[in-house]
Amino acid sequence: MRILFAGTPEIAVPSLERAAAEFDVCGVLTNPDKVQGRGKKILPPPVKVKAMELGIPVLQFDTLGSDARESITALAPDILAVYAYGRIFGPKFLSLFKLGGINVHPSLLPKYRGSSPILSAILHGDKESGITVQQIAQEMDRGDILTQFRFPLTGKETTFSLSEYAAVKGADLLVEVLHRIDEGTVESVPQNDAKATYCGKIEKSDGEINWGEAVEIIERKIRAFNPWPVCYSFLDGKRLNIFEAEIMQEGESGGDTPGKILGVDKNHGILVQTVNGILAVQKLQLQSKKAMDWKTFINGMPKIIGLVLGGSQ
Repeated sequence: MRILFAGTPEIAVPSLERAAAEFDVCGVLTNPDKVQGRGKKILPPPVKVKAMELGIPVLQFDTLGSDARESITALAPDILAVYAYGRIFGPKFLSLFKLGGINVHPSLLPKYRGSSPILSAILHGDKESGITVQQIAQEMDRGDILTQFRFPLTGKETTFSLSEYAAVKGADLLVEVLHRIDEGTVESVPQNDAKATYCGKIEKSDGEINWGEAVEIIERKIRAFNPWPVCYSFLDGKRLNIFEAEIMQEGESGGDTPGKILGVDKNHGILVQTVNGILAVQKLQLQSKKAMDWKTFINGMPKIIGLVLGGSQ
């Protein structure tokens, strides 16, 4: 069975490695190189880097038109295997694969169809999440379920840590399903569209903290937006990124202005008032400075106690 693997970010790399170790991956489809970072360098996506290490032909197209279809046809793939490629496949493209296509999606479909399922599970305070391998359908994330794995959430996960887990476990599930397809033993279960929920694209501006929100919402956002787009506020007109925090007190307003820096707790961090509790900030970064732990930060800026976070630059 010849496989065309499609993926772009780091989360897809373990799946490519596992598929290439156990099957004939005849090509890798990934998005074009793009400008990244402060240095504005043009960098290849992680999947491309891994494919080149493995000696697998790499295909990159701005659109999946006739040129892309011709190049893929020349590779003679039997099936399309996808993890976080980042684009929708049209009927002409999918017709190139006699065994169709399968997709790894890091949620318990039909929950969180869309582009930000890991982040959404954290934002909503879910008690469990999962990974689904589904058939690729014309409508986004609506294909029949081929396998599904559930796992509990502790309430401490970040998008970074949960993505690392989903990368490895997703690879296990992908090769499991590929073997079943190759053996002719795979079974499918239609999704219940009545239970479908959706999640959309996240913007950088979504990371700005509203200190008037409940403390549990702010804490979830800090975890969900780590490593991107990162939660932030403003301190004396300078952007203040917040990477880690925990709830110190919940359910009481305390009478202070939301966003006010109340003091420090030697075991937990810099204490900030919210509308219904206190958040302890533990890792942060002031504009033009390096990220640091709260103790180092407060040693360099001891007069911030009493100031109010918020506003704009």
